[in-house]
Amino acid sequence: MRKIALAIIAWSVPPAIHAHGVAPEAAAPSWTFDPWIVVPLAAFGLMYGIGGLVLAAKGRKRLWQDVVCAAGWLTLAGALVSPLHWLGERLLSFHMIEHEILMAVAAPLLVIARPVGALLWSLPRRLRLAVGSAMRHPLSTRLWSLLSAGRTATLLHGIAIWAWHAPSLFDAAVDNILLHRLQHLSFFLTAILFWWAVFRRSDTGSAAWHVFVTMLHTSILGALMALAPRLLYQQHAAAAAAWGLTPLEDQQLAGVIMWVPAGTIYAGAALALIALWIRRAGQSRERADALHAP
Repeated sequence: MRKIALAIIAWSVPPAIHAHGVAPEAAAPSWTFDPWIVVPLAAFGLMYGIGGLVLAAKGRKRLWQDVVCAAGWLTLAGALVSPLHWLGERLLSFHMIEHEILMAVAAPLLVIARPVGALLWSLPRRLRLAVGSAMRHPLSTRLWSLLSAGRTATLLHGIAIWAWHAPSLFDAAVDNILLHRLQHLSFFLTAILFWWAVFRRSDTGSAAWHVFVTMLHTSILGALMALAPRLLYQQHAAAAAAWGLTPLEDQQLAGVIMWVPAGTIYAGAALALIALWIRRAGQSRERADALHAP
């Protein structure tokens, strides 16, 4: 972690490095204004703001949801647009931080906020009714029910994580901007499915199990990266030395980030769900005992 801190301090004097199509002369940390990222983020923020105002005018208070949604939107934008993304193009460790923010911070916050209602109310009436009707169509509801089921969502999210961390595919995504966008999109969308299954579809005990399984397999992947005796990912190798790291040290830091900080988020969520499960079980037992009391 000390070397990550040194890399951040070195922002003021980074060398010119070419990565993800970034011009070699881009020698200082900068914000990323990719229209394929900025436009959807801006559209989401604008639509949510308009829909929130409409709902407020109707007397529907959503303050806590607005705060949570804003936090999710800001963390998502920070991961994809801020200098963190610029650093992630050069250091695998920061690339990993970016991915974990997408999957373990922004996605659950947005799921908890449930922004769909506000987004729909930002649309003109006829379009809102048409979209709502499409969402309630039996085919749409069956497909969503299938994809957001606990086992399916956990499996899809796990497949996305492990497949994109295969060395050949990961290096290809670093080198190709289209694959890189697809990687981020698949991480984020499968994370939305996963956290929706955890918070909205599963009973508390099953939700805790799904989070525990995800913590376990991502920790294993992080440990494999951190303890690997050789370099697994080549695309970041040339840039690591410029930041005072060997390529293997950069990979080890990336693995530790997935293993420990990200694992802690999943462990915390699992423990919270287990505690809630035990509490609810205790309350159900108390009610049952009260009913059968003489």
